[in-house]
Amino acid sequence: MPKIIFVSGPCGCGKSTFVDAYARHLVDKDRKTVYVIHGDDFHGGFVEPEDKGDFFVNGEASDSVLWEDILKFNWDCIIATAGRALQQGMDVLIDYVIETELPRVQNLAAQNGTELYYIVLTADEATIEKRIRGRGDIDMIERAKFLKKELEAMPENSGHLYDNSNKTTEETVNEIVLEDYIV
Repeated sequence: MPKIIFVSGPCGCGKSTFVDAYARHLVDKDRKTVYVIHGDDFHGGFVEPEDKGDFFVNGEASDSVLWEDILKFNWDCIIATAGRALQQGMDVLIDYVIETELPRVQNLAAQNGTELYYIVLTADEATIEKRIRGRGDIDMIERAKFLKKELEAMPENSGHLYDNSNKTTEETVNEIVLEDYIV
């Protein structure tokens, strides 16, 4: 039976890096094709004006295209793409920030008769800031700190948090026991 592994967390916590490594781990272990969805790839499809100013102000999006519309479009694409991969019998790994969208992912799992595993990566603020600075996205630091606090405080994330501060990707892959993160 195919499964969905959803990895959430603030910007800079290593979601994409982990998902790529974990997908390879699963393929090597299960000898089965895995489909990876990086939610940021959908967001990257939006070409926006260069003069829009800061993308985030006080932790909130400031944009000429409404953030809610972008987010809804991204989620519609993620859900549709994941559904197609599940129907082909593939495991699906998704990385994107879940704030209020967990019910959509749970519904996707239910519709496809599959298990859902939900991991919320996090790290200490210094680690997150260092990672974001390292990739040159300095304007995302404020947003990442806001999301870290929000995600760690959400009751539905209790039991799904994994702090990867001062850990290599390989250590994280080896330490995560998937069954501990079933929804």
